[in-house]
Amino acid sequence: MARSGLEVAEIFRRHGEAWRKDNAGHLSLAQLRVMSPIEACRTAILGGHVERCEDCAHTRIAYNSCGNRHCPKCQWSAAARWLEKREAELLPVPYFHVVFTLPAAIRVLAYHNKAKLYGLLMSAAADTLRIIAADPKHLGAAIGTTMVLRTWGQTLDHHPHVHCIVPGGGISPDGKRWIPCRPGFFLPVRVLSRLFRRLFLRGLEGLHAAGELRFFGDLAPLQDKRAFAAYLAPHRASKWVVYAKRPFSGPSQVLAYLARYTHRVAISNSRLISLADGKVSFRWKDYRSAGKSKVMTLDAGEFMRRFLMHTLPDGFHRIRHVGFLANGHRANKLSLCRKLLGVAPSVSGTDSDACDHEPPSAAEPHPCPCCGGRMIIVEAFDGTHPVGSHHPRRLDGL
Repeated sequence: MARSGLEVAEIFRRHGEAWRKDNAGHLSLAQLRVMSPIEACRTAILGGHVERCEDCAHTRIAYNSCGNRHCPKCQWSAAARWLEKREAELLPVPYFHVVFTLPAAIRVLAYHNKAKLYGLLMSAAADTLRIIAADPKHLGAAIGTTMVLRTWGQTLDHHPHVHCIVPGGGISPDGKRWIPCRPGFFLPVRVLSRLFRRLFLRGLEGLHAAGELRFFGDLAPLQDKRAFAAYLAPHRASKWVVYAKRPFSGPSQVLAYLARYTHRVAISNSRLISLADGKVSFRWKDYRSAGKSKVMTLDAGEFMRRFLMHTLPDGFHRIRHVGFLANGHRANKLSLCRKLLGVAPSVSGTDSDACDHEPPSAAEPHPCPCCGGRMIIVEAFDGTHPVGSHHPRRLDGL
C-alpha cells in the first residue's frame, strides 16, 4: 500500500493547539516538550540552510530537524549512527531474543509511575537473565545483554515490555573459557518467568514501602499497605509472560532487528493513512488474528493522547547494556570474549553508548535532484525570523 505522506507532525499542527487548550492542566511538561519540537521539525521555526549544486547551480532550502527522541522523522539517522557502533561489537555466536512483559493490572500501576516502574521492569529483566545464566544448572556463565524498552502496542495502547538481545553464551566464572549455550536453546522460559515475577514484585513492594508510588482515581486506596498486598496477591501465582524467540540466523539479522526496534517511536509516519474531519486513520497488525493488517480510526485528540502516553520520563534511558556489554567495561570484556572465542579483535568499536536522539542539526545534503551532483551548503539561517526575513550567514565566501 502506497504511503499517504501524512505525518504525526501534521496532525499536531492542525489539531494540537485546540487540544492543548481543551486539556490544559492535564498534560505534563514532558508531553508539551514533545509536541512543540515535533510541530516545528523541519520547518522555518528551527532554522536551516541553503544548498546549491556544484554542477548545475540548482538551489534549495533545507530546514533543521528537531532531534526529539519521540519524533518519527528524526530517529532513523540516530539509529544508523547507533548501529555503526553496535556492528563492531557483534560476536561470532548465535544471538537470542527474549521478551519480558507485565500483567495488565501491573501495567496500570506503571502508567502513573513511569520512571520507577519502567526502571524496575528493565532491572528485574536484566537480573533475571544474569542470575539464571550464572546458575551452573543452566549455563554457568556471565552474559551480556542489550535491552530496549517499548511501551506501546499496535493500537498505541499502554503495553510496557522489554526486548533483550543476548549472545548465546558467556564468560566462565574464572574468566578463562567461553561457555556456549546449547544449540538452539538459551535459557528455560518457565524458570525465567518465575524469577522475573518474584524480582519485580519484590521491587514493587519496596517502592510502596518507601512511599515512592503514586495512585490516582480508583487506585487511590492502594496507598494502604494491606490493600496493596491484596491487589498484588493474585499475581504472585499467575503466569507472567516471558518468551524467547528463535535464535537469529546471523549477525546481519541481529543488526536488521536492532535497526527496526532501537529507535522506533510509538507509531511511524508510514502507518498513517488519512486525516479528515478531525479523525486519524492508521494501519495496525492484529497479532491475535495471525498478524492480519487492519485499519483503526480515532479522533485526532484521542490519537494525540495515545501518542503522548508513551512520552518517556526526562533522562530515562530506554536502551541499556548490561553484563559484559555494560558501558563501563564493554571494550575490555568484548576483547576478552573474542580472545576466548579465538577470533581476531575488532578493528573499531566504542566503549560508550550513543544517545538515542540527535541534536537539532542539518542533515548531510542529498544529491542534486536535477543532475545528481554534489549539493553544498552556501548559507545558514537561524529560526528566530520568518522565512523571507531571516538573517543569512554566507558559507561560500561570496
